[in-house]
Amino acid sequence: MNGFAGHVWVLALVAAVCTLITVHLLAVRRTAGSSLTGAVVLTLAVAAIPALRGEPPHYVAGVALTAGGVVAVVWATGRSRRHRSARRSARADYEAGTAAVPLFAALAERDRLAAELHDVAAHRLTGIVVAAGAALRLADRVRTGDALRHADEAGREAVRELERLTKLDATAAGFTEVDALAAAHAVDYRRTVDKAPAGSTEAAYRVVREALTNAARYAAGATVRVRIEPTDDRDEPVRAGGDHLFVVTVTDDGGTAAEPGLGTGRGLAGLAATVTATGGTFRAGPHDAGAGWSVRASLPAATVLPLRRWPLWRGTAALDYALVALAIALSLGASLLSADVPAPFGTVLPALVTVVLSGLHAVPLAWRSRAPGRALAAVLSALLLWWACDRAGWTQPPVSDIFLVYGWVELTLVHSVGVRLPWRRGLCAPLAVAAVGGLALASGSGITGGRTAAWAVLAGALALPALAVWSWGRRTARRHERLRAADTRRRVLLDGDADAAVSAQRLLFATALRATALRHARAVVAAAEEGDLRAVREEARAGLTALRDLLSGLPTGDDTDDADDAPPPTVSGITALAARHGAVVRYVGARRPLPAAVEVFAYRTASALMAVGVTLTVRTLPDGVEVSGPAPAVPAVERRLRALADAAGGTLSTTDRGAVRVWLPEAFPWRSE
Repeated sequence: MNGFAGHVWVLALVAAVCTLITVHLLAVRRTAGSSLTGAVVLTLAVAAIPALRGEPPHYVAGVALTAGGVVAVVWATGRSRRHRSARRSARADYEAGTAAVPLFAALAERDRLAAELHDVAAHRLTGIVVAAGAALRLADRVRTGDALRHADEAGREAVRELERLTKLDATAAGFTEVDALAAAHAVDYRRTVDKAPAGSTEAAYRVVREALTNAARYAAGATVRVRIEPTDDRDEPVRAGGDHLFVVTVTDDGGTAAEPGLGTGRGLAGLAATVTATGGTFRAGPHDAGAGWSVRASLPAATVLPLRRWPLWRGTAALDYALVALAIALSLGASLLSADVPAPFGTVLPALVTVVLSGLHAVPLAWRSRAPGRALAAVLSALLLWWACDRAGWTQPPVSDIFLVYGWVELTLVHSVGVRLPWRRGLCAPLAVAAVGGLALASGSGITGGRTAAWAVLAGALALPALAVWSWGRRTARRHERLRAADTRRRVLLDGDADAAVSAQRLLFATALRATALRHARAVVAAAEEGDLRAVREEARAGLTALRDLLSGLPTGDDTDDADDAPPPTVSGITALAARHGAVVRYVGARRPLPAAVEVFAYRTASALMAVGVTLTVRTLPDGVEVSGPAPAVPAVERRLRALADAAGGTLSTTDRGAVRVWLPEAFPWRSE
């Protein structure tokens, strides 16, 4: 019989170990939802065994509580391992891909300069060619004088803008510049929008400028109308990721082409890319009814940044709540594991007091990562309350036994205080634990002699391990600080390399610009001063031709020798990735350096969402990054996104308008008090 009982215990031990291993592997390899479901099922299965054997209810409850606490900790440690492994992999990818950062930074700067060069030079030079051509055809002295004055003024503006571009002192245009542009062209203009993000106002300025330039080229003599108004189109906020929009429309009623061959071939395509990159939509084409041309762009007027709440199973919060479960399991569950009803649970009042005090002593562990100082104060207050109830004879076991068995709760919080708080504030924590713990131990029945002397001796003895645990936390904090400083230094060096590559690209571009369009713009001014209108037109046309040759000579991302190089796995690298997939990415929020792992997680998320023609939104939030776009049609892609967000400690959500949002936290959910 004894041999059979021994075999039963061995089998129970093996089953328990297998259960814990299964829970750990589920937490490491599966998402939070599925692994937590598995952990709960296994816990209930363990609790069902004594119930099926006919054990008393208090014993079954003790098994359920104890198993739940142990399983919770094992599950949380598995989740922690999953997060660490994912971040380690992301940092490795980041280190491997940083060599491409300077290259792609230079390519992005080249594309930006090309777009701005087209907008600046083409607008001024086209106006000069159109005015000069019309004056030469009419051979009217007044018209010729007006054309020369216009050439002189517009040529000087072109020179100033091109010189600014060569110096690369670019500033974003606002609604004031749009107003001045419309006034200069004497168009029918109305604006009822007062405020918008800088990217939207810059895009609005470019839309109006390009549309007015095209109207001068292809619709001479037409009536042009420019409107900047709020939109009531309910479908458009969906495409803009939930932002409020305003609409820019430029229309004309048709006309004749002023001069052939003035275009560069990149105007509307570049404009569409600019608008969609800000999160808007762009349309250009003939009127649906009648003659003329219409350009319409919807742009974000305000950005709505979502609020984030941490689920209980994310990041270090999972371990915090698991520790709560373990503390309750050990204090209550272990007490219930007996054949008879334990003394603390014999009547209602002692049972109620024991349950309440156990909860007060355990629940503050949930604040361990967010507010360890307050959590420790709450735990010590619960211990003092237990001491008071113990003195009144309301509780069993005595508070001295509670502290001996469950003092790890206080020490865990002392370690967290050492990690999270400055040492001047945190040094009080181990001393407070020693004082309150000494009081609890000195109240025990085994103490002989003076209680005050016993308290002093026991508090001094407890101060040593408490200070050691606090010092361990301080060393952990310093190690984390060194790692953050090293990451910052690496980021500074990488940013320096990228800035150097960008500067080199700007220098090459400026050199080519000075030898082409800028030289012709200066020649236009000189010819206007000399009164040679024919030379004005020829120099302006030559400037446009040089501009077209310069822009057409720039290689694109598909035909460069660098096309085989993968974009760096960073937030900035998403732009190059989108260009290769025929997609568009827009950035919302203040751009700032992010941890390497978060950069890679954002890149991986965008890569999974990439498809031809889609617009992705990357929002930089105060607590992380959100990548959103159309929901993938393939279920496997959504599962991959969910697993990626889970491994990064973030969340995936879908909207009723067919969009998916992946939030990637910058850090796990803890902060100093």
